[in-house]
Amino acid sequence: MQENENMQEQEIDMNQLMKVRREKLEKLKQEGKNPFEITKFNRTHTSKQIIDNYDELEGKDVTIAGRLMAKRIMGKASFCHIQDSEGRIQSYVSINELGEESYKQFKEDDIGDIIGITGFVFKTRTGEVSIHAKEVTLLTKSLKPLPEKYHGLKDTDLRYRQRYVDLIVNPEVKTTFLTRIKILKEIKNVLDQKGYLEVETPILNTIAGGASARPFITHHNSLDIDMYLRIANELYLKRLIVGGFDKVYEMGRMFRNEGMDYKHNPEFTNIELYSAFEDYNDMMDIAEEIFSKAAQNVLGTTKITYQGQEIDLTPNWKRITMIDAIKEVTGVDFNTIENDADAMEVAKKLEVEIDPIKTTRGDIINQVFEAKVEETLIQPTFICDYPVEVSPLTKRKPSDPRLTERFELFIGGREYANAYSELNDPIDQYERFLAQVKQREAGDDEANMMDEDFVNALEIGMPPTGGMGIGIDRMVMLLTDQASIRDVLLFPTMKPLD
Repeated sequence: MQENENMQEQEIDMNQLMKVRREKLEKLKQEGKNPFEITKFNRTHTSKQIIDNYDELEGKDVTIAGRLMAKRIMGKASFCHIQDSEGRIQSYVSINELGEESYKQFKEDDIGDIIGITGFVFKTRTGEVSIHAKEVTLLTKSLKPLPEKYHGLKDTDLRYRQRYVDLIVNPEVKTTFLTRIKILKEIKNVLDQKGYLEVETPILNTIAGGASARPFITHHNSLDIDMYLRIANELYLKRLIVGGFDKVYEMGRMFRNEGMDYKHNPEFTNIELYSAFEDYNDMMDIAEEIFSKAAQNVLGTTKITYQGQEIDLTPNWKRITMIDAIKEVTGVDFNTIENDADAMEVAKKLEVEIDPIKTTRGDIINQVFEAKVEETLIQPTFICDYPVEVSPLTKRKPSDPRLTERFELFIGGREYANAYSELNDPIDQYERFLAQVKQREAGDDEANMMDEDFVNALEIGMPPTGGMGIGIDRMVMLLTDQASIRDVLLFPTMKPLD
């Protein structure tokens, strides 16, 4: 009851504050000082530039602009803090410098307003780099107050819905996203330096292919056909390898109509890369380089902490087959188990619940691994040689055709990358598509669709090729020590409020 009363009081207070701010705006309009009519303001420096280059700028005039975040009125002189894209800086504002009318207007400005300040650079007696204001210009009137402190926006749901407020009042959030931008640049730098070409492929697909996932379905009115938001860009990129591009990559959004949790969002950022005349071993080398260089060049170290776990990203990571990894954890050696029935018996003994649609030996090996091994893989580990049943686009191992030349990268118990020696045998590919179609018909709506044009591309001829996909959002979570994917997405998917 008391909580409801407090909320009602807060609403009344907020409405009153908004009313006062609108009245101030109306007064400004009547005086011909409508800030929303200003179209441009010429800045000379950012807050960081001024602070970092104080020795050079001391005593010189500068012009900055940003959001008014704090103000301390002391009669005929005041201090305020301005926040721009690179940080905060203090300004000293006095009636003697501005004049009575301008100083009066400054005192009327509210926290959250966007203002411009021109003045000379100096240090206060406490040694804080500041701007002695000669002119203050109101650029935008904020009609709704900001939370005074970050605990005023403690509701995580509200933070995600109003990310623009979250970024203003919580500098750590902004730092996370600036770090994300730097990580993405480092990834591209590694690939660009290796001669990879960045390309673009369709987001709207007529076939949802390249991964095992449930797609979003839409309808193209002019063509009168259903289309799918891409679940992966793999098959298009491999078509480019067929066409003669030796090294390609694409970073962009993928869409999967699946559940949402701390690791999954319906739209997410992925990068896929393909290199002709290479295999999955080469992809392991590139994965090590991408992660270690991103950590070193952005964070300054390859030794990081993620959710309390110490993780060393220094290259030369562990490489182990899926079957050997299962043996290490459970003691069960699937190399000695030859048929589906025996594999099912082992799963029962290990108390692993098996999907009734996926009951082959290969399917069972994969499910045992997911249930018993994944969470134990804390340090970077490449799990290699997946069963063919769960790898419909991967080249078989010549030494054991039941397995494929595929790896997944695990760090901190989570998967971060998936890579293949790509299947380039069109006959084998067609048969695997047929097997996937049968799974779809049996009720598996995540199974691959038949893509006859891709088979046609393979019939034209694709060279031996290595390919890899990396989940960018998870990688950013790892390198910024964020527990939820929503904390590394500027605008995570949210259910609309009623």
